[in-house]
Amino acid sequence: MATDATTAAQQFYGRWADFYDLLARATPGLGRLRARAADALALAPGDTVVEMGCGTGANFPHLRERVGPEGRVVGVDFTQGMLTRARDRIEREGWRNVHCVRADATDVAFREDPDAVLATFVVGMLADPEAAVNRWADSLAPGGRLALLDAAQTSRWFGWPVNRAFRGLVVASSPSGVEAYEAAPWTVLDERVAAARRALRERADETTHTEHALGVVRITGGRIG
Repeated sequence: MATDATTAAQQFYGRWADFYDLLARATPGLGRLRARAADALALAPGDTVVEMGCGTGANFPHLRERVGPEGRVVGVDFTQGMLTRARDRIEREGWRNVHCVRADATDVAFREDPDAVLATFVVGMLADPEAAVNRWADSLAPGGRLALLDAAQTSRWFGWPVNRAFRGLVVASSPSGVEAYEAAPWTVLDERVAAARRALRERADETTHTEHALGVVRITGGRIG
């Protein structure tokens, strides 16, 4: 059964799906970050990769390029408006090996274990990101890889003006508004992103980590033993 927070998020992202899609495609440098996240999965032709919280499918070209026409890309999202645009993209491109599933990324199961899982700007929205990361890790085939692409406040010395701008973005993109959080939403976001990465590092035999956009954007990937 959907919670009030889930319903609010579905309505919010459904309402802003067109604008989100425009930002996902047109924001300078974001395409390169998506490519880096795909690289962190170390995909090979023929692999099956699942994207949790796929949105409008902005990562699909990067993932499909790496698994090739013989591989599979599966996008998971719980917002119908996002999935409609993702499916439109798949149809326009004629991708027969890219598919979408409407489901909760924290509670989805597959008949076959994927080779890799990607979550982009997702864990900061989850109430229990550590549990989600562990669930995704459990779903992988042996030796599979998991990668997280997220944004949080920077810890670099010049961070004050950067973080002020980032906080405004967090408030504007919050489905339930500031009042729904017990603490400042950017603090909650920071804690969730950090918790997800701790969980990934604990589960992985090896990890990679890079920071971009003045330290705001982080990409962490790991091979799950």
